[in-house]
Amino acid sequence: MQKIGQNFELKKKLGSGAFGDIYLGVNTKNNIEVAIKLEPISSQCPQLRYEHEIYKRLLADNSSIDRGIPHVYYTSEEGGYTFMVMDLLGSSLEEIFVSKKKKFSLKTVVMIGLQFLERIEFIHSKGIIHRDIKPDNFLIGKTNKQNKIYILDFGLAKRFIKENGHIPYRESKTLTGTARYCSLNTHLGVEQSRRDDIECMAYVLFYFLKSTLPWQNMRAKNKREKYERIMEKKMTTTYDELCKGVPKEFGLILKHARNLEFEEEPNYKYLRGLLDTICQQERITVDNQFDWCK
Repeated sequence: MQKIGQNFELKKKLGSGAFGDIYLGVNTKNNIEVAIKLEPISSQCPQLRYEHEIYKRLLADNSSIDRGIPHVYYTSEEGGYTFMVMDLLGSSLEEIFVSKKKKFSLKTVVMIGLQFLERIEFIHSKGIIHRDIKPDNFLIGKTNKQNKIYILDFGLAKRFIKENGHIPYRESKTLTGTARYCSLNTHLGVEQSRRDDIECMAYVLFYFLKSTLPWQNMRAKNKREKYERIMEKKMTTTYDELCKGVPKEFGLILKHARNLEFEEEPNYKYLRGLLDTICQQERITVDNQFDWCK
């Protein structure tokens, strides 16, 4: 087994992402299993060192001990690769959703929404936007932490607050993120800000509620045409269509995100209140007993 630094060993490959591979590893000092991300140093678009900088910013003052952000234990460049050793987590929400035949209870979706809001508000409080909110980037904890949802994959994240204030409004940007969940403004080439993370979150919640989104499985000759067709469908799908069969409050989350100005802070309290309203109407107890905890 390949050794990483003094205390870690690579064991087996767990999967591949757009920017590198993820391995199961072990801390040889205490025998605790970890996740190890690696990326060739020669990579044309190196992301891992940048992602580590984002994690450092998020974990800087230990206020994220219980914030649903995985801890990073070690990073290095060895043998032609950049390595990042971090907490080993459980399955992604996408994997769980598929395993549940794409059916989550309303209670589970509401509780997911409440944890999503916590994570996103915390990241925003650190001056960072995620820019790729999707079910694959939220993982549950291992064994006794299955009721905690963690946000990760900050390779596309960006600081929206710099030394001289909020990043400037810009247009003609290429699409960053995942077309299925990205905001209308992202499709239109507008620089992303906090509002876009919230809009993405709303689409993910609708996906969990309805098993599919109206703009999924669009046929097209190429990626550009597909993105345009997805954008057109997002623009023409009404709130009533999206909310058919589900509480209207989910539509109000989306409406709030779309109505925000570029630099405007989302009203997280209002958004939490919408989810609380669903709990009251549907007599849901927020006990973090998700469908997968049964």
